[in-house]
Amino acid sequence: MTAPAADDLERRIGYSFGNPDLLTEALTHASALPQAHSGRRRTRRTQHGGMPRNYERLEFLGDRVLGLVIADLLWRQYATEPEGDLTRRLAQLVRRDTLAKVAATIGLDRFLHLSPAEAAAGAAQNPAILADACEALIAAVYLDGGLAAAFAFVERFWIPLIGAMQAPPRDPKTVLQEWTQARGLGLPAYQLTATGGPDHARHFTVAARVAGFDEATATASSKRAAETAAAASLLEQVTSNQKLSENGKRSKARG
Repeated sequence: MTAPAADDLERRIGYSFGNPDLLTEALTHASALPQAHSGRRRTRRTQHGGMPRNYERLEFLGDRVLGLVIADLLWRQYATEPEGDLTRRLAQLVRRDTLAKVAATIGLDRFLHLSPAEAAAGAAQNPAILADACEALIAAVYLDGGLAAAFAFVERFWIPLIGAMQAPPRDPKTVLQEWTQARGLGLPAYQLTATGGPDHARHFTVAARVAGFDEATATASSKRAAETAAAASLLEQVTSNQKLSENGKRSKARG
């Protein structure tokens, strides 16, 4: 990463790195480090003498750091809420789509280091890649500046999201099931359609289906999280269709 680009990103996140290699690593996609014929990574060394890495290890750590910070913030913000409500709030705030939105707020897409092919394919706008890079960036801040720096980073971008929350979000799978059963559509079905990623950062893709509607798919770091995200996507679809149908009926009635 060039010095001007690093300065720009540091202004955006409100943090300056002592070790710029951590920032570079947090923004480097696996595709940007081509394999040599021997199967080993290229041996170009970083500024501090280490081998270049992609963000996968940082992503693993950042997920845990984010969870800790958000849990602490929620515990303080909602001092009288039971554990179940706090858990639902936490799940909402650390979801992949929330991370992708934070990454978009930062403008992280313009700083990602991708292979030419991935860049041409629009990978910088891929929500999954943006979410992963956002977690990696949290870890980089934590490793460079400690827990206080990580808290400051997360507070900067998540406090507005926490403030905008009303009642604890309900589990999308439960809401979807109640919706389908109330309309005689039976139970939603969930199918694991793909798995991938390295052992330390596995990801799972799940399809959610309800009779009469297009399926919705989602990818997450666990099967359960993928099911929840797919249910949320499908719930949005079925309720949107319901609103369109109701609006159409009202229009006909007025006509």
